[in-house]
Amino acid sequence: MVMSVAACTADGGGGGGEAGGGSDASLYTYKDQTYLDMGNVEFTVGKKLGVAHSTTGDDAGGAGGNEEPAATEAGTAYEVDGISPEVAIAIGDTPKTATLFSVRSGKEIPPEVQKLIDGS
Repeated sequence: MVMSVAACTADGGGGGGEAGGGSDASLYTYKDQTYLDMGNVEFTVGKKLGVAHSTTGDDAGGAGGNEEPAATEAGTAYEVDGISPEVAIAIGDTPKTATLFSVRSGKEIPPEVQKLIDGS
């Protein structure tokens, strides 16, 4: 299933409630990995993986802090076609409403995810 969602661009296009990369961006954890909302990006949803948990906390990079973020709510995690779940997953109530989430190391976005962002 191809998710056709407007890309986040400088012209402010796109719907969705969350902005990718900002300090108030959504964070989710899945299998001890923290994922950051990438905003509105076109991607293909793969198979259902399980449950991801929304978190609160200041560490958008998912590394370095001793304190675990507190889990708040859950969403369904899906594979992103062509990308390992260790790099990116889609999260939403259904495949049609899923949003792209990616691991981050500091401010770096994994190259596989950057290709999706650039191609949108």
